[in-house]
Amino acid sequence: MTVTVVVGTQWGDEGKAKVIDLLAAGNQYVVRYQGGHNAGHTVVVGDQKYALQLTPSGVLYDTVTPVIGNGVVVDLPTLFREIDSLESRGVSCARLKVSSLAHLIFPWHQSIDAALEAARGDARIGTTLKGIGPAMVDKVRRSGIRAGEVLNPGTFAAKLRERANAAAKEVADVGGEPFDAETVVAEFLAHAERLVPYVADTVSLLHEARESGARILLEGAQATFLDIDHGTYPYVTSSNPVAGGASVGTGLGPRHIDRVVGIAKAYTTRVGMGPFPSELTDDLGDRLVDIGREFGTVTGRRRRTGWCDTVMLRHAARVNSLTEIALTKLDVLDTFDEVKVCVGYAIDGRRITQYPDTVERLAMVEPEYVTLPGWKCSTEGISSWDALPQSARDLVSIIEKEAGVPVTHIGTGPARNAMVVRS
Repeated sequence: MTVTVVVGTQWGDEGKAKVIDLLAAGNQYVVRYQGGHNAGHTVVVGDQKYALQLTPSGVLYDTVTPVIGNGVVVDLPTLFREIDSLESRGVSCARLKVSSLAHLIFPWHQSIDAALEAARGDARIGTTLKGIGPAMVDKVRRSGIRAGEVLNPGTFAAKLRERANAAAKEVADVGGEPFDAETVVAEFLAHAERLVPYVADTVSLLHEARESGARILLEGAQATFLDIDHGTYPYVTSSNPVAGGASVGTGLGPRHIDRVVGIAKAYTTRVGMGPFPSELTDDLGDRLVDIGREFGTVTGRRRRTGWCDTVMLRHAARVNSLTEIALTKLDVLDTFDEVKVCVGYAIDGRRITQYPDTVERLAMVEPEYVTLPGWKCSTEGISSWDALPQSARDLVSIIEKEAGVPVTHIGTGPARNAMVVRS
């Protein structure tokens, strides 16, 4: 196998970065294929923690070329802060490539994002206010600016100034925070000069790498149920995190993908608004937040928590053509007296077998659970299947049966090597 996709199967924050970090060791290229700096990936190496937003997790290996693909929208101040932080800690970013086709985020996108979200009031979506949605709007209406345009400074400066002046009016129209167009132009001309060495034709780069036998790992941000098409719309992101988005966001065709690894927590979390069938709003939910440290890497927002939902996972397995599941944070459940798994839904007393296709129907469902006795012992750091308590293995077996996909990796702690790997 030469091309692997890693995708979140829930509402994000599944611990993708740890699995990507584990898999990256056997790959020569690690590629972000969608999203932007609204996503946070945390990798723990020894006593060092790395919180990444734009830079692919593979940057921590000096044998990996990290690539920001054409499907990503790039906030240059965030990217350069991240590069500076990594390099100050001895992690070289010299190998980093940014697709010439990737679109750039500007301050007016963030101002519009904040104004529109505030105007929604109680109907707010829960956006991270990073400007991702407005940047994607510019991309779709063909008024965006791509990273490759920095290679022609004169043209880039003219287009940036024209777009900044037009955007100032757009911001005023929606009641956003005003900005000085010339100040933004000056700031981003400096950013553009710094970006030049990183810009590359990444589509050709990845095809040539694949044809030469290199192993390539494609990493998505967010997750299946935040997908603009397949998620719990409108409480979704502005791109396609599903595995199909990996082809669009990198230029590698569907037949080039050999393996699709779905990441799932041993429980479920989501940030922001929207229905959540297995949500726990009691003390158990608070315990999951506290033990699992369920606060957003980027925003610091408290995550909502609930039991593992295999109806979701079954749908995610279909939508993404999952070949396997990596289950994370099993150790968070170590102290619970009992552990539940949602295995079905009912609406008005009638069991349904498919994941609802609207948020209105999803909000109506009553979850059906299987209850397991808690194992009440530490699994942290366990790396052998046989060493896991029986109830923990039973949980994994239920997830495999209900999702119809084998669980090949089981996370047992934040450390890089705290993982059960099953063949």
